[in-house]
Amino acid sequence: MVHEHAAKGRDSAEEGGYAEEYLTYTLGPEEYAIDILKVQEIRGYEAPTTIANAPDFLKGVINLRGIIVPVVDLRIKFNVGKAEYTPFTVVIILNIGSRVVGIVVDSVSDVIMLRRENIRPAPEFAATVDTRYINGLCTLDERMLIVVDIERLMLSQEMALVDAAQNAQ
Repeated sequence: MVHEHAAKGRDSAEEGGYAEEYLTYTLGPEEYAIDILKVQEIRGYEAPTTIANAPDFLKGVINLRGIIVPVVDLRIKFNVGKAEYTPFTVVIILNIGSRVVGIVVDSVSDVIMLRRENIRPAPEFAATVDTRYINGLCTLDERMLIVVDIERLMLSQEMALVDAAQNAQ
């Protein structure tokens, strides 16, 4: 399944101001949101080719139309517990700067509009995820969303381990 998107709606007068489009997904009982402009496509889960001596959160690599894409399991990365891959498990292919990477999530939920002023800082004790990778929390229709700074996560020091493992092959 390929998700096509456009930047139209980023400036939404009916929303009462500047709004951004986010893709929401689940990991266990929590719902997360990432900037949809970073999403290249959404694919069903396929077992990646494993890489020896890779960090545990790196499930391996997949060949995406000739591009070798590392696949990171966010359940492991965010310490949410062991993933059980089901028919709903998906890989979100992200394009961040010059890096293409896949993230494994339990399921994709929705595409939503959020205004930046509605995103509140996450208190240290409330977050199950390392707060370095969280832009904040937002409530939308009784749902609590954890807004992930996916760019900071993908450019983090830990992701350098992914590059090192990938280059060692």
